[in-house]
Amino acid sequence: MTENTQEDVAMVQFIDPTRDQFAAFQALPRDGAIHMLNLVRFRVHAAYPDGREISGADAYRAYARESGPIFTHVGGRQVWLGRFEQTLIGPVTERWDAVFIAEYPSVAAFVAMVRDPTYRAAVTHRQAAVETSRLIRLEPCHAGSAFGEAG
Repeated sequence: MTENTQEDVAMVQFIDPTRDQFAAFQALPRDGAIHMLNLVRFRVHAAYPDGREISGADAYRAYARESGPIFTHVGGRQVWLGRFEQTLIGPVTERWDAVFIAEYPSVAAFVAMVRDPTYRAAVTHRQAAVETSRLIRLEPCHAGSAFGEAG
């Protein structure tokens, strides 16, 4: 068996959660706020079923514009935003066009957002825009005074 180099690793496309992933997300036994780490890579050209021609970045902006009011209505807020520069550890083929952490007051708030009909309509822009993504649920913690220590 040969070992693959980082350059041989193709980026796998992840756009929407599977039913099993969403069920596991909802079943985690914790109340309170959640943070969602978002890593998003845009398509060069959005892939709309109707064939309209705009960039993936523009399609994602349409998603943000249309879904933003629902995000805010359920109590969501963006708590961190960064600009991707380089992968130091991990596949060098992974690059991200949008990197941010969104906070929701509860899992129920997140679920209410994704079930909202207006949000669901806006998701068509996200699906057209995104080449691949990662959406990672995190428990907010307070940092301690020493590196790697929780407060």
